[in-house]
Amino acid sequence: MITEIKKKKIFSTDVGHDYDAKKPTIILLHGSGQSHIVWSLTDQFLADQGFNVFALDLPGHGNSEGPSLQSIEEMSQWLNEFVEYLDIKKLILAGHSQGCLIALEFVKLYPKKVEKIIFIAGSYNIPVNQNLIDLSLAGEMEALNLMMKWGYGYPKKFIGGNPLQKILNSSREVREVLAVDLIACNNYKNGSEALSKINCPTLFILGELDKMVNLEKGKKFASLVPNSKIHVIKGCGHMIMFEKAFEMREKISEFLKI
Repeated sequence: MITEIKKKKIFSTDVGHDYDAKKPTIILLHGSGQSHIVWSLTDQFLADQGFNVFALDLPGHGNSEGPSLQSIEEMSQWLNEFVEYLDIKKLILAGHSQGCLIALEFVKLYPKKVEKIIFIAGSYNIPVNQNLIDLSLAGEMEALNLMMKWGYGYPKKFIGGNPLQKILNSSREVREVLAVDLIACNNYKNGSEALSKINCPTLFILGELDKMVNLEKGKKFASLVPNSKIHVIKGCGHMIMFEKAFEMREKISEFLKI
């Protein structure tokens, strides 16, 4: 689906279903340097259970026009423009990594608009390794290899190469998309304040072997949200949507039925 926000074309998957205002709507928010592709094992599954599902490409990512937004605050305000454009009344946010920060800032700004939140491999702050930022700013493709090394629970060899290179396939994209996202995550400081605004059912899905947002940090995040639910996926790293997609989406499905 193509929409237009501030004269920029924005892409989101809608899994072939027309938007139905009577149904709850799930918005899937990808992580740094990524796109709707990371939700390819999840979006149709959730839509088949009676939800509107939109896996968004942030500005400058995937099939959405750029440039990339410079801060988590800007991304959250942009997300609200998408919500307002469709006049979504029953909103469920699901974010991965950076997407968790966007969801967190969104609920701080617009707490009454969110019915449920799902945080996947996230925390209320995500400091980024300076070496990774420097490589990204220089447009070095090695940044993608480093992210994959840290992103998975176990070393993996991928048929066809590094899957991140299917999303970011040039030095320019690494510099103008990934680096901007990483700096936005590194600079986000509103997480502690935003936590106090969460007043809706919340699910945390964490990877036991996550090297980017380690398990203890993820558990601390969850402990700060009263009456939230937490599920730890064994033998899984940061890229839960690829590594353990079936287990992740089943837990999401259980949570949404509550």
